[in-house]
Formats: sequence, C-alpha cells, structure tokens
Amino acid sequence: MKLNKMVTTAGLSLGLLLPNLAAAAPTTFVHLFEWSWPDVAQECEQFLGPKGYAAVQVSPPNEHITGNQWWTRYQPVSYQLQSRGGNRTQFVDMVNRCKSAGVDIYVDTLINHMAAGSGNGVAGSTFGNKQYPIYSPQDFHESCSINPEDYGNNRYRVQNCELVGLADLNTSSNYVQNTLAAYINDLQAIGVKGFRFDAAKHVAAGDIQSLMAKINGSPLVFHEVIDQGTEAVDASEYLSTGLVTEFKYSTQLGNTFRNGSLAWLSNFGEGWGFMPSSSAVVFVDNHDNQRGHGGAGNVITFEDGRLYDLANVFMLAYPYGYPKVMSSYDFHGDTDAGGPSVPVHNSGNLECFASNWKCEHRWSYIAGGVDFRNNTADNWAVTNWWDNTNNQISFGRGSSGHMAINKEDAALNATVQTDMAPGQYCNVLKGELSGDAKSCSGEVITVNSNGTINLNVAPWDAMAIHKNAKLSQGSTSNPSGDWQRTVIFINAQTQSGQDMFVRGGIDHTYANTNLGRNCQTTNVECAMPIRHNNLKNATTSPWKVNDNYLDWYGIESGQSAQAEGTAADWTTNVWPSTYGAQKTVTNDGFGVTPLNIWGEHYWMLDVDMDCSKAVNGWFEVKAFVKNGQGWESDINQANTPFASTNHVAQCGKINMFEFNSSNVDIHNF
Repeated sequence: MKLNKMVTTAGLSLGLLLPNLAAAAPTTFVHLFEWSWPDVAQECEQFLGPKGYAAVQVSPPNEHITGNQWWTRYQPVSYQLQSRGGNRTQFVDMVNRCKSAGVDIYVDTLINHMAAGSGNGVAGSTFGNKQYPIYSPQDFHESCSINPEDYGNNRYRVQNCELVGLADLNTSSNYVQNTLAAYINDLQAIGVKGFRFDAAKHVAAGDIQSLMAKINGSPLVFHEVIDQGTEAVDASEYLSTGLVTEFKYSTQLGNTFRNGSLAWLSNFGEGWGFMPSSSAVVFVDNHDNQRGHGGAGNVITFEDGRLYDLANVFMLAYPYGYPKVMSSYDFHGDTDAGGPSVPVHNSGNLECFASNWKCEHRWSYIAGGVDFRNNTADNWAVTNWWDNTNNQISFGRGSSGHMAINKEDAALNATVQTDMAPGQYCNVLKGELSGDAKSCSGEVITVNSNGTINLNVAPWDAMAIHKNAKLSQGSTSNPSGDWQRTVIFINAQTQSGQDMFVRGGIDHTYANTNLGRNCQTTNVECAMPIRHNNLKNATTSPWKVNDNYLDWYGIESGQSAQAEGTAADWTTNVWPSTYGAQKTVTNDGFGVTPLNIWGEHYWMLDVDMDCSKAVNGWFEVKAFVKNGQGWESDINQANTPFASTNHVAQCGKINMFEFNSSNVDIHNF
C-alpha cells in the first residue's frame, strides 16, 4: 500500500462547478433524455437559463406504449400529451417556466411511424392492426421489412417499409400530413420553439416539404438523418427544410480522440467532407449511438470520463455546427433500460451522480465550454492554431477567446500566440469570475503584453479563456491562498470504540518536479492546509487541536498523541429511534447532517482548505480506522486520468468515498 501515490494530472469533472452567468447569446442546446417535465422546468430555472443554454430537447411528449424501456417513448399510440414525462398541464407549465428562464423547448417528434403490434397506451388508448385513435389501416404503407443491405442500395424500402416492425405512416397522404401538422401546431401554440424529426431518413424529403407547408410559422426543425457517406438516402436531401444531424461528426470525432491525433482537427467539419456548418446539428454522442444503436461507431460517452470532457471541450470551442450536449443516465450496460426511478430534483437533493442521472451538461468542462462558445460566437473562425503534431493543440477565436487541450500523459508546456488583450483571465472550464471581476474562483491564465500565453496544461486537461472572463486590471487571484470549504465522506461500517482518521496531500516527487515545491526540506509543502469547521464532537475535538494540515506524516507538533492523522466524525442521514435522542453535527458534532445524502456510517471531514496548494484543485486521501480495520487497501478509482492507489478528491467540493472501494461521488455544496 502507498499513501503518497503521485498525482499526475487534474481530476475528473464529476464535480458540478458552475461557470459565471452567461454574458452572451446562447449557442448550445441540451438533450435532457428521459427527464420529466417538472425536472426540466426546474433545471431551466436553476441551471440552464443562468448558465446560457439556448434550448432543451425533450423526449417525445405524446402517448406511447406501456413499458419501462426508453424506446417505448418512440412508439406513438396517439398525440395526446400524456407520457412518461408527464401530462399536458405539466408540459405546458414546463414550456412556460423554461421560456421565462430564457430557454426554448425542442420536441422529439415522431413523423415516420406508430407503435408496433397491439395493446394499450399510457393514457389508456387501445391500438392494433394499424388501428389507432387518429389513424386507420389506409393511412399506412403495406407491411414489409427493411433489410440491413437496403440502407446502402434500396431507397424505396428504407422509406416505405417498416423500421424494426413499426407501423409505417404513408406520409405522402394529405390526411397523415394534416394530422401531423395539427399535432405540431398544437405544440407551437403552447410555446414549443423547435422540433427534432425522428427517423427523418425514412420519410421522403418531398413528404417533409409538404408537411412543412402545413406547419404554422417558422420553428427550428432538425432532421435525424443517419448518413455515414454510403447511404441510399443522402443527408443533403433534407437541407432545404431544416437543420440535419451530422452523424459523421460524432463518429469521426470519436475515432480521432480515441485512436488518432488531435493535430488532425485543424480543418474539422467541412474540410472533412461534412455538410455546411450552418445546416449541421453536432454532438459528441446522442441517446442512440451511446448505446451502440443508430449511427453508432467509435463514439465517446460519459463512461469515458476525462476523454468525454476533452471531446466536448473541443466541440464547444470549435466553430462548426449547432452543438447539442447529451445529458444521460447510467444504464449499467443494459441498452434498453429506461431512466432512473428517482427524480433528478429529489426533495432538495440533486441526483446527478452515483448510478442515477449523469447530468453531463452540469460538468464543469462542459458547462464552461458552453460559456466559452457563447462568448466567442462573434469570431466564427479558428485563429492561431498550434499543435505538437500529436495530441496537444491550442487555437483561438480571434480576440474573443483562446483554448488548449492536452490529451497526453505529459504536461503541455508551450508559448503560443493569441489575439487576446493582455491581462489575466479565468479558465472558464475550472472557475468563475467574481461579480466585480476582481478575482477568479479557479485557475487564472495570463496573456502576456505581446499577446502570447505561456501554456502549462496538465496531462489530460484543458483551458479556455474568453474576453468576458477577464479580471479587472490590477487584480490578483487568491493572493493569500484559495480557501474553500471542502468535505470528505468515507463510508465504513464501524463499531463502538472505533474512530476514523484520514491522511492525504500531494506526492513529493510530483510536487518537486512540477510544482517547484521542495518537500524533502519542508514536509508541509506537500500537505493541504486546513481549518476544521467542526469542533463540537467531544471525542474528536481534542484530536483536531494543532491539526493544521491534511498530510501524509501523522501527528503534527502539538497534536494529541491519540491521533492517527486528521480526525473525521461519524454521520448518518437518518437517526434510528433505537439510538435514543437524536444527535446532529450542528449541535453535537456528529450524527445527522444534510450533507450526508447516502446513509449510516459515513465519516465526515469538514474543513476549509487552501485549494491553491492542490494540483489543479485535486489531491489524494486515504482513511484509517483506529481500533478496527486499520489502513485501507490500495484503491483503483474508476475513470481517473492518472494511476493512483488512493482516493482522489476535489478541493472545494463534497467528496464521497467508500472504505476499500473505488466508488466515488463528487458534487457541489
């Protein structure tokens, strides 16, 4: 077991760092896949509007077949606004609340087909034998199957036969077009601003043109057309009636980030044979291809951790297309699984971690990337491209912004030219500018007097600055340290008479080599300065006296000889009646605390910590149970961008770990 494993890069973006308020017009939308209407409404108000998202793509709101699988939403029974997402009243409320927050609603719209087979819809409607509340058998094409080879050479079968057995609407029919238009116009009357036409490739482009003529106004429409370049139906056929999903973007970006060189990306987009930027909807992944379904390829998903961060940073920084951010849930390898049963906004708790909703749109690198795109849209060109011919790149957006990505195991150290005004800027991927622009909560990047930046980007990390994230002249970032409340929870079943201690900090070799800290001479140079926030526990408070550092070294000068490091306090989320009178952290220093959202036996360290001593906000930690299990065994924390035998925690966040386990939750207060 090693307690001082070397930290080699910044950590995961599981923490939900929120960049400052958007300072420019929104440029990006998000797919809140399988979210309920109340959850969408609350997210618009609390996050999407303030953080500058343009719109939300919601799952199909119409009546669908019963079942828990996600794809049941894609088998329509009627056009009643009654679905797993909620009822019509809730849908209307969501649209209105999102509009008030400055966020549009885009509806996933099924124009190609109705449900397969027979049965009952979620609103109680019956269907079968091509008979639905709104359609009869004459409204459908004759039954036939689409064979795999048809996609490459048989346009007729692709557009007139049944997609995976779904009843194929005769979209050339005037009645069908009128019925679809009535549904779309009803949604527009409610306030819906855009529509995704699902499976548009399976509908003749001429039929869509006729349908569009019956739709009121000029809503934003984008067509799902899976075209990797070898299709009988070409994506270009649909450009006259709206935007089109550019699936080549997703697969080629995935191939490059996984197996290629980022240096190749200097002319990404039209230079790679993609459709015109003004027509393209782009994404790193979507709800289909992240499951290996439609348009799948070597795509990158939330399961790829830091790689997913970096791919999204590139998409949001590079001037091509209308980007869509994916917001997923953990389907645990079951590609049919529907969304979690727990709401996203769950009685005051945000279920955006662990094995529930993933909320990628809240991840700091993605939300910060949106902020960057919003504030650089006025310079729609790549400037000052630099690369190391491999996986370190940097480029600008004129005088509006500059970014860098390092997808290598060694630090990116280079001096690059920018068109930015000299001064200090917040790296919006990691921090936010204060309201008075005098300080940044995270990393500060300096643009020199000659417009250059001396880049120092950690392995598997990125930076992005823009003109509206500039510190006011003469400001300095955290001149006396960057003290932030930091909480560590470690789950361990303990017995009476047992106590938990933690140790941690920065590896000596890494600090000496990369941070200029001589830890051989002064041990505390590799420690994390702390100030205890909880001194009410009569048992642990004496051990906290003169405990000024989270370190690897044990007892500090003047600290109790009974201590084994830094003392933690036992907590629970519910106080069992069998324990007697309830104890709380607020009153007693242990027991119930609202920060514990997990359960019993979660030992908590609550401190103010000097985050300026961390490695890009990250440090390591390991636990010891006194009179019990002793030290944890080696840890192999999943999805970390560096090898570590310890837990990796983020300064300024709530970190939850499990004793002798690789499980981790990290989120904001």
